[in-house]
Amino acid sequence: MAAKIHPSTTIIFCTFLFVSSMASAMAKEQPFATNLDPKVLRLKKEKLTHFHMYWHDVVGGSKPGDKPTSFKVLPALRLNDTTNFGLVNIFDNPLTVGPEPESQLVGKSQGLYASASQDQFGLLMAMNFAFTYGKYNGSTITILGRNAILDTVREMPVIGGSGRFRFARGYAQARTHFVNFTSLDAIVEYNIYVLHY
Repeated sequence: MAAKIHPSTTIIFCTFLFVSSMASAMAKEQPFATNLDPKVLRLKKEKLTHFHMYWHDVVGGSKPGDKPTSFKVLPALRLNDTTNFGLVNIFDNPLTVGPEPESQLVGKSQGLYASASQDQFGLLMAMNFAFTYGKYNGSTITILGRNAILDTVREMPVIGGSGRFRFARGYAQARTHFVNFTSLDAIVEYNIYVLHY
């Protein structure tokens, strides 16, 4: 004759199994976030650096032989829309010390701009300023923000970077230096203020 097991014994046994399995699972779980001392990453005192350069957006080419650096990947959503709402361009634009295309090349601005306003010329800019010259060679600054291109001065946030600009933050000011309304080529002056380690 089989022995009877009291219901409370079953409950205690099941509770023991549940607690044991939870403890085992918790022991195997690895943390995915830990607090670090900034010195571990060799972060020292934060610096403020000012960059001044020119961004050359060649869409159609103002002169014979100009090679486009900016390409339309999506047209405007509506024909005859004065703001070109929905237009998206991808670019790989030269960054130079002076406004002349032949001046010292310091890097490339790579990213996209999209016409994101239905009632004015307002672009969403997402771009990396990838430096190829001097001590910043190989480092990038990332800018993401609104560019109301008809305003005299536009301000966009610096949201990060890489290399010498890890943990970077700051802002960029853009001023149109030149625009050709036929070819849509533009040269934009950038002043960028970056806090970084």
